[in-house]
Parts: sequence; C-alpha cells; structure tokens
Amino acid sequence: MSSEKPTIPAASNFIRGIIDRDLAQGTNASRHWAGSPGDATHQATGAPDPAKIRTRFPPEPNGYLHIGHAKSICLNFGLARDYAGVCHLRFDDTNPEKEEQEYVDSIIEMVKWLGFGWDAFGKSHLYYASNYFDFMYRAAEALINAGLAFVDQQSADEMRITRGTLTEAGKNSPWRDRSIVENLQLFHEMREGKHADGSMVLRAKIDMASPNINMRDPAIYRIKRAHHHNTGDTWCIYPMYTYAHPVEDALEQITHSICTLEFEDQRPFYDWVLERLAEPPTEAVGANKQALLAHPLPKQYEFARLNLTYVVLSKRKLIQLVEDKHVSGWDDPRLPTLAGARRRGYTPEGFRMFADRIGVSKADSWIEYTILEDCMREVLNEASERRIAVLDPIKLVIDNYTDNKTEDCFAPNHPQKPELGKRVVPLTKELWIEREDFEETPPKGFFRLVPDGMVRLRYGYVVKCTSFEKDAAGKVTTVHCEYLPDTKSGTPGADAIKVKGNIHWVSAQHAYAAEVRLYDRLFKEAHPGSGDNDFLDDLNPNSVKLITAQLEPSLKGAKPAETFQFERHGYFVADRKDSVADKPVFNRTVTLRDAWQK
Repeated sequence: MSSEKPTIPAASNFIRGIIDRDLAQGTNASRHWAGSPGDATHQATGAPDPAKIRTRFPPEPNGYLHIGHAKSICLNFGLARDYAGVCHLRFDDTNPEKEEQEYVDSIIEMVKWLGFGWDAFGKSHLYYASNYFDFMYRAAEALINAGLAFVDQQSADEMRITRGTLTEAGKNSPWRDRSIVENLQLFHEMREGKHADGSMVLRAKIDMASPNINMRDPAIYRIKRAHHHNTGDTWCIYPMYTYAHPVEDALEQITHSICTLEFEDQRPFYDWVLERLAEPPTEAVGANKQALLAHPLPKQYEFARLNLTYVVLSKRKLIQLVEDKHVSGWDDPRLPTLAGARRRGYTPEGFRMFADRIGVSKADSWIEYTILEDCMREVLNEASERRIAVLDPIKLVIDNYTDNKTEDCFAPNHPQKPELGKRVVPLTKELWIEREDFEETPPKGFFRLVPDGMVRLRYGYVVKCTSFEKDAAGKVTTVHCEYLPDTKSGTPGADAIKVKGNIHWVSAQHAYAAEVRLYDRLFKEAHPGSGDNDFLDDLNPNSVKLITAQLEPSLKGAKPAETFQFERHGYFVADRKDSVADKPVFNRTVTLRDAWQK
C-alpha cells in the first residue's frame, strides 16, 4: 500500500459510498498517527496520518477461518488497498478460555494465502487486543470516576432476571448506587484476585429502561482466572468483547469499523463507550483534563454476512463435524474452512473474484454455492495446464500395433496458451480408456467407441473396434481395436477419415497409477438442518470417493498444491498434505460444469 491518490473503485457499494463521502468532506483528515496504537496523548505526538483510511480484520483466535471470513478479509483489506489506506490484522483475544496460539498462526497463514498483508507506510500493523489490557483497565477506572460504571455482585441469574425483556424494562441493580470510591476499591480488588470467579462484574451505568437491551447496564469486565496465550497469568479479570472492541478501534485510529449485521444492535453501546472516553475527565479525577480518546472517533458500519448454500459456517457445527469425525480434520477438503478449501485446490484469486461478484449489502440473502464454484472454474481454467487422466479404466488393445513400440504423441499444455508449448504423451499397443467411452449396446447419440465403430484417440490415431472381452460377471474388461496408420493427429492424413467420437487415453506401460479423491459437497441439501432437522441428517454420503486412476506419466512429478485440468473431468490438485516425491495424491477441486443443477 502507498499514500498515493486512491484508485477509482471498480464496483460500488454502500460502504464505498460512505468512504467516498468521508474523504470528500475530510471527516477523518485531522487524525494523527504516532506510529503505533495509543491514546489521545500518544497520537497527538504523531504527524497527520498518512493512511487515508484505516480498516481492520479482527478475528478471535478461537478457531479456523472459513469461507465467510474470506468475504470480510477481501472487503477490509480491499478497501484499504483501493483507498490508499491500511488494514490492520488484529487478534481480538479477550477471551482466554478458548484462544490458542495454533489459531493465531493459522489465521496469519490464511490471510497471507488470500493475498493480503498488513505492512504499510514502513510499519507492520499486526496487533493484539490483549496488548491494550492496561489501557482498557485505565479506561474502566475513568468510567467509574465519572460515575458511569459500577461493580455489581448479583449472580448471573439475578442479572438475567433484572435485565427485563423486549417489552418490559429492566430493574436497577441493588449495587448500582455505590459510591465512586467503593466501586474503585472493589474494581481494584477484582484486579488483585481477591474475589472469586463470577462473584462480581463491572457494569456500565446507562439506562435499564432503554428499548435496546444492549444498553441496559452491560457488563464490561468479568473475573476469570484463565491462562492467556499472550499475557500469561498477568490478569484475572478480562474485558467483555462489546467494551473492548470500540476501545481497540480507537487506539488503532480505525476510521471505518466494518462488522456484520448481528452487531448492529451493539452500535449504540460502541458509540457510548467511545464518546464517554473522549470527554474530558470530571473534577473527581484530579487536575488532568486530557480526554483518553480524541476526535474523530471510529464509526461502525454493518453489512450482511455470507449465507452460502450447501455449507454450515456455524463454529459450533464445524467443531461437531470435526470432533465427531464426520470429516478428517480442520483441513478436510470438504469443510468450508479456508484450510480445507486451500487443500481442495480452491485459489485465492477465486475467492477474491467471489467476493467481488457477490458484493456488499445491508440485506441478508442466500448465495448459491455454484457462484463460488464458477469463480474457481474461471480462475483454474485460465491458470491450469491440461493433463490426461483415466478415472475408471478398462484396457484398450491395438492388435495391429507393433509390440514393444512406443510412439510420441503431442498434447498442448494449454489450448488457449500456445506459448506454454506441448508435452509428449507416449502411445503403445495397450492403453487405458474410460469405461464410459465404450458401449456394447450404445444409446442414441453415443459417439464414442462401439462394436465395429471408429473414434479418434485424442492426439493419436483413428481406431476401429474389432472385439471386446468380459469377465464372469459380464463386465467389459478389454476392448480390441485396429488403428489406421495414416490418420495420426497433426499429420496430412489426420482428416482423411471423419469420425464423430474423440476419446482420451494413457499408455498402460507408462501410466502412473495414483490415488484420486473425488470430492463433492459435504451436504446434500441446500440448507442443512433447516426446519427442525438435525444438520447431520443432511450429510452427503457420497461427498468423497477414493479411486485408483491411471494418469499420464508426467503427473508423477506433480508437486504438492500443483493444479491441473484433467481433460473432460475437471480441476485437480496434488494434495499438499499426503503427496510425497514421485507419488502425488490428487484431489478433485471442482468439476468442469455444475453437476447439481436440478
């Protein structure tokens, strides 16, 4: 990223409209940046912020990123790129019970894989909310000093009852009118570990009759003795997410805090926290009149989260799929995790195209999975070299071909990219062809190999079927044919005989017998678990099929994560986890066309 003039967005949406307006009006032009996150005093020491805007992607490190996160990543990092700004990667690690370094590492890896970074204007903008715990504690003290927060000793059940309902106002806590001195003392005791987990919480003092339940004295700190992946055992009290989030945004000078719609009801509290902390302290605090936060303050905007057919994105459901071993792990290629999608062969370019194509709106809607698959097809069609694979092989013997002879045929690596050249495909007397390419009793419109019929061996000769063999069960095992010597592709005689059928093949002598995993959608229903159904009942029993395929010999050297189009079959990737040198295993990424159309 750079500080050059913003590029003109290729596709508009309401968030881009807000940013355009803010830039035109100079809404955030007075911001300063001291080179790192900090309070008003710290930022005042810096120069005017070189970033036109600041966005952030703030995952909690308590799980693996999924396809829904890809939309948010592309949105936030894409906006920063397009508007000469910076997007921060911030770990919202305020809940130590469920957060682990493993998830931190995975999130960093996946954001980079999608093609985004957080280095800008000579700085890295990778941050941890837990590094702001000292400030959050100081800010909570300021709220207590201003008479805007109190320590509550009600039980969780009592707080739930007194909170009220959507149609009934809540009731004030019996501890709400404690003195500032007493609240400060108790809050300090909470910090010092003098009280049991769950025995006290610090609550904001707002309005128990508010029509927005989120404004009815929400909790902002809780006692929880838990080891934190970043701060260790330094703290035994932790801020609540709804309090921490606006503070984090303000310390990082975020201009546009972009959330999904479920946070819309929390926006009033987001604004309340920031506005209170941007007010000069009262006389009770002492002589220092400097506000903790400075204007302009961050603003929160909400967009519709991704709702995608044929997948579940609920963290609870994904955990259940993994822990109950319905899938092989978090990187199972059938899962909608980014780790699984990458292993399946989905590409960063495909995800970025998908994010652009579905756009950003305020209205919830369902996105068809076929849109994601089509994006992957478009990218893979352009990027993938072609190779030949026979997935359900039967033997084809050319009876009039010389024994032990090997002849070179030439196949283009990419039909739309002649600059990639051609590769040698060896032809021998015995070949593998697809079982579906021969029919003893062909249906109408079948133009491949039939008794006494002729087809072209793709890149090779025209052949005529002379006979076939079956096993005891009546299944065809071998087809016999004769080739026409003057009809080889690329020679003057190639067009001497016209045939309608064209089949692919690999030399039985040279073929690489490989494990191929034919992945399909994990769920057979568009909306798994809809109604009163258990989502597990909608699992697709055919979501993966393991086969041994016969591949052209060049595929033996495929490197992990290398992708190809297997002609006629679809796009495949050498599995990044199970492939070894000279023995790659292939995963089907996506078929050549949608097989789920009704």
